[in-house]
Amino acid sequence: MALPVVDTEYLKEIDKARRDLRALIAYKNCAPIMLRLAWHDAGTYDVNTKTGGPNGSIRNEEEYSHGSNNGLKIALDFCEEVKAKHPKITYADLYQLAGVVAVEVTGGPTVDFVPGRKDSKISPKEGRLPDAKRGAPHLRDIFYRMGLSDKDIVALSGGHTLGRAHPERSGFEGPWTREPLKFDNSYFVELLNGESEGLLQLPTDKALLEDPEFRRYVELYAKDEDAFFRDYAASHKKLSELGFSPGSGSKSTANDCTILAQGAVGVAVTVAVVILSYFYEVRKRMK
Repeated sequence: MALPVVDTEYLKEIDKARRDLRALIAYKNCAPIMLRLAWHDAGTYDVNTKTGGPNGSIRNEEEYSHGSNNGLKIALDFCEEVKAKHPKITYADLYQLAGVVAVEVTGGPTVDFVPGRKDSKISPKEGRLPDAKRGAPHLRDIFYRMGLSDKDIVALSGGHTLGRAHPERSGFEGPWTREPLKFDNSYFVELLNGESEGLLQLPTDKALLEDPEFRRYVELYAKDEDAFFRDYAASHKKLSELGFSPGSGSKSTANDCTILAQGAVGVAVTVAVVILSYFYEVRKRMK
């Protein structure tokens, strides 16, 4: 499939889909699984072969049937409700937008989202996602293959502040934090506190304490939530854009509007609406 044309109409559909996702995620309390969907679609990227990544291929039965994707059909079906209203949007954009909205709805940082991802029907072979039963070397193998860093590994691990493990999906059970629908830095606080009754710690979680380079970020994020939010937002954006060059298929809202404003009066009016919507969203987030 060709790259989507990210024009004013596409941006308007993205904005409408964002609102629909907010309502759906808040109503169904499904932020954790929507974030997991976004991560798992993106996390198959291989920086060496330029394959995998956030291209919507997780909607293929071949891929969502992978063991590491157990349960994600639920999130895929939720996204279909939004896709039906906004068919112009690619699945790749929709899944990553769902992850961004999931973080925001639960009180986390605003993650910059640039649309324009291309859909693919080609799924990578199973085995590209992290195995929770393994340690630091495995984490580095997986995330370095994506082109991510040690800081990215720890920051993204903090996303486990949302949700819980389900035995039928992962073989593990329980939440990582006491408020699994609130995005904050409590994952790192609980990690440093040690195993608390009822709170989960996986081998990949413990690896963040055992490895000195990982641990320094754990300690930083446990004491400084602002630092965690800043780094998480940057790492999430990187993950959501693996293999995607926004400049080739997309424009930022500002650039798109600047170009279109040079057109006819009718187009200029449309652009003004988009700009006002953009600043309205920014003001809402700042409140």
